[in-house]
Amino acid sequence: MNEHHLHYDNGVIGPVDGLQVPRYAGLTTFARLPRREDVGDYDVAVLGVPFDSGVTYRPGARFGPSAIRQASRLLRPYNPALDAAPFRIAQVVDAGDVACNPFDIEAGLVQIRDGVAEVTRDGRPVVVLGGDHTIALPVLRALHERHGPLALVHFDAHLDTWDTYFDAPYTHGTPFRRASEEGLIVKGRSAHVGLRGSLYDRQDLADDDALGFTAIHSRDVDSIGVPGIVDRIRDRVGDAPLYVSVDIDVLDPAFAPATGTPEAGGLTSRELLAILRGLQPLRLVGADIVEVAPAYDHAEITAVAAANLAYEFVTLMAMRSSR
Repeated sequence: MNEHHLHYDNGVIGPVDGLQVPRYAGLTTFARLPRREDVGDYDVAVLGVPFDSGVTYRPGARFGPSAIRQASRLLRPYNPALDAAPFRIAQVVDAGDVACNPFDIEAGLVQIRDGVAEVTRDGRPVVVLGGDHTIALPVLRALHERHGPLALVHFDAHLDTWDTYFDAPYTHGTPFRRASEEGLIVKGRSAHVGLRGSLYDRQDLADDDALGFTAIHSRDVDSIGVPGIVDRIRDRVGDAPLYVSVDIDVLDPAFAPATGTPEAGGLTSRELLAILRGLQPLRLVGADIVEVAPAYDHAEITAVAAANLAYEFVTLMAMRSSR
């Protein structure tokens, strides 16, 4: 472990001190946090899942975890928006990556489920860096084993509740249909946020409603604003254990060009950050950020947005796990 890590009085080991080691040097972990093997125990884990074998358009999200980690180098220990120091009040670690089979989707899903289950033993929360949206299904499977059915808040331009694509049941457009069918989510407690763009048919929305979701569209921000979106989410989730899944394409391409299926008319990064902060103090047990495909990025715009979203998740989890 690097001798320049911050060490706190409560025994927590923090990130590498940015006043001692320049941001562009040193560890390549998320926010330059200690690795899982560098600490005796931990409260919150950040886990990479470099898997994109379920994409239907532009590939490359397998490189998302490394790009998000690189863009996280500028994150600092204190979060003023939530008035919390997440790396001080809880032991946060980078748990590395799950090694996934890139040629056999179902085998990869098993490996992801097992990897998440191992990292989240004893109920520890996890922030997963994807990868394409297919990975949300095995993460939900692992967390369901620990917490039972979960409320799901899904930020995305797309429903991701379609049945198959070219007869394939496991793709980045199907994870939440499978999750609903498998009983992993609480019907009536789950929501899509940021929907927009064209659909195959009007029936897509009716089918989605039958699977237990409510739809909050990107255009709803214009009428009810961020506070209205937060109120709808909180009313929907209630006191259920919560999983939040963020497809980076929920952001407008101006804020997230590097993604597989971009759609015009999305949220701004400021709006999405504000909505996530409004989830405190809901019972957040897991989260993911997916579909960052850095080959299409410019000046790390997308990766920086994703890294800051992950930081908000870590902060929310650390506040619940504070020592």
